[in-house]
Amino acid sequence: MNLRIYDPETARKTLLQRQPPDVQDVPAAVRERIQALFGEPLTPAQAVARILADVRTGGDAALRRWSQHLDGWTASDFRLPPTELQRALAHLSSDLREALESAAERIEAFHHRQPLTSWITQDLGGTLGQLVRPLRRVGIYVPGGSAPLPSTVLMSAIPARVAGVREIVLVTPPQRGSDRPAEIILAAAALAGVSEVYVIGGAQAIAALAYGTETIPRVDKIVGPGNLFVTLAKQQVFGVVGIDGLAGPTETVVIADETANPEWVAADLLAQAEHDVLAAAIMLTPSETLAYQVQQAVARQVAQLPRKDILALSLVGRSGIVLTRDLEEAIALSNAYAPEHLNLVVADPWRWVEKIESAGGIFVGEHSYEVLGDYAAGPSHVMPTGGSARFASPLNVWDFVRLISLVALDPRTAAEVGRVSAQLARAEGLEAHARAADLRAATANS
Repeated sequence: MNLRIYDPETARKTLLQRQPPDVQDVPAAVRERIQALFGEPLTPAQAVARILADVRTGGDAALRRWSQHLDGWTASDFRLPPTELQRALAHLSSDLREALESAAERIEAFHHRQPLTSWITQDLGGTLGQLVRPLRRVGIYVPGGSAPLPSTVLMSAIPARVAGVREIVLVTPPQRGSDRPAEIILAAAALAGVSEVYVIGGAQAIAALAYGTETIPRVDKIVGPGNLFVTLAKQQVFGVVGIDGLAGPTETVVIADETANPEWVAADLLAQAEHDVLAAAIMLTPSETLAYQVQQAVARQVAQLPRKDILALSLVGRSGIVLTRDLEEAIALSNAYAPEHLNLVVADPWRWVEKIESAGGIFVGEHSYEVLGDYAAGPSHVMPTGGSARFASPLNVWDFVRLISLVALDPRTAAEVGRVSAQLARAEGLEAHARAADLRAATANS
């Protein structure tokens, strides 16, 4: 199971070529599953639209139907009592609880340092400013999948709490063969200050958060990663609620030179590749020697890992090694790709940090490897994927607040601004706007 080695030109056309989300191929198994569920060959987006519409009009009854239909279980009550969260936290082993608490402390300390203040000035005539107000109610989606993700609970809920959100709602599907989420998810929810937990997943969970049901009040914004159907659901409810972004498969780029430890680089690539069959683990290097050393190390280490079925697909799908002319070309390729995670494993990493234009997170040097960012470094690991790091940012406290503009001009300034406004309004053909300004000007001049 070898990582393929590419030249830059081939990599640009294949490995590093971004495909828009709306034209990505849908696996045959997914298409067959949709046809079996709906009785006709719908696209994933069409299937999601039907689920959303059903929950919007059918409420809890629709949620139960889709939970039975898609997850094979029927809930009598979606909400877990708060005592269940505290019980799960109390039953954690002391070592695991200490690890969660340590991660939570670092995440909270990091986000407390993010500036988040209102401001007011009297320097522009009267009073102008911006008021920072937290969102009232936020929904967090935590996927079930093949592994529970308590880290995602911490990375999403703690920034919301630091921002001042009063109601933090978590939705997550039950474990396979159970009617409950993993206990560690509930423990993390207790530790992060989550207000409510509802056992429900998929597009129907996004619908419940966006529209509300008899038992689940609607939220103001939905954050958190999920599968294709969750991502499409978030896309379709945007405007009814806010969203953090559209999460795709996870990805990492390692830029390395001849000084890098090939065993460590291989381990970092495999750590990313084991997430998902569509995960991308890419190394860019000018060192041919390192390229072959990492290729061999990956093959050796895979044999010792349990998630071989996932790795067998992710390593030959969207992963590989690119031999570049030099580090400048590696940086240029990375900036064009705009990875979720970028690891600088080179002799003088700080020299290159200022040249990075697009990345969700930069991990500087061999000792700041990406796995630390997944769990306990401090910043949220909910980062932009699919090339959206060109315009989007990691989840942070600003995702959980609104800015309200404050305008309180004094009469003299209002008259001056009014004259300008009236002139611009008439240029736009909006006479009522202009006259509203003229009326004040007449009063000011009398």
